[in-house]
Amino acid sequence: MTFSYLIVTRNRPNDLEITLGKLQELVRSNFDEVLVFIDGCSKTEYLKNRFPWVKWTISKVQLGASPARNKLYSLAQNDILIGLDDDAHPLEVDFKSKVISRFRESEKTAIIAFQEITGVFKDDLDALSKKRKGADYYTNEFVGCGFAIRKEVYDSIAGFPKWMNIYGEETAVALQVLDRGFDVLYSYDIAVNHRKDALARRKTGANYFRFEKQLINTIALYIIYYPKPIKKILKVIWHNGRKYAIQDATYLKCYFRAVFKAIGRVPMYIKNRKPVKGSTVIRRNNLQGIQY
Repeated sequence: MTFSYLIVTRNRPNDLEITLGKLQELVRSNFDEVLVFIDGCSKTEYLKNRFPWVKWTISKVQLGASPARNKLYSLAQNDILIGLDDDAHPLEVDFKSKVISRFRESEKTAIIAFQEITGVFKDDLDALSKKRKGADYYTNEFVGCGFAIRKEVYDSIAGFPKWMNIYGEETAVALQVLDRGFDVLYSYDIAVNHRKDALARRKTGANYFRFEKQLINTIALYIIYYPKPIKKILKVIWHNGRKYAIQDATYLKCYFRAVFKAIGRVPMYIKNRKPVKGSTVIRRNNLQGIQY
């Protein structure tokens, strides 16, 4: 099995440089490849000269994470696609053999969700000391900062949505994979270090941005993929209003902005509507959620 490592990046050249440095140590086979999509970020382009072995794709205008992934993943050539954030890297030296082993255990396993170890550490051993232990299990989701998917399965679905910007694209892919009859496996044994500072991101207002985008995209997912979406939409609007909108004025503004944006986009969502089977929704609901 050969590997394609895929990264979409925007405005984080320092993080990307660290990640590519880590991958340079990991990618020893002439058959593996690393593909990077620079999403409307000219200040990152200087890294092309630093890492000439990377296959670069550059968009002069920002497409958004999901459309950029859609374009990038169509370019991959190898058997296993490894999705990484630009600030995330695999931690184990036997990372590849572990991924291959999990896929060989079952032909029905289409996606392997890696354990996410969040934070900035002095080295990889320090990061690995935070690794949680547990038994692998089938789930209904995966985290975009670190996962593996069989190329043949990815090519058989619509892939990352072009109509979505960011936050929710993994849910869309997982749902499509489940609808094809395949499994998503969460593995405690395969870990990535997501080198993000959660406190620093909160201070920049990233949580508000994420909340608004996720609410819009969750409504969109139900309209596009669920056979009977109305009850789910009303439930998610109620839940987010009760849990977040009442916290402070900024959440309240984000809440109403998200709801009205989603309503305005309903014609576009209906145009893209591709409902999964009712049995897929039941199966998804019965699967264990991913452990963050």
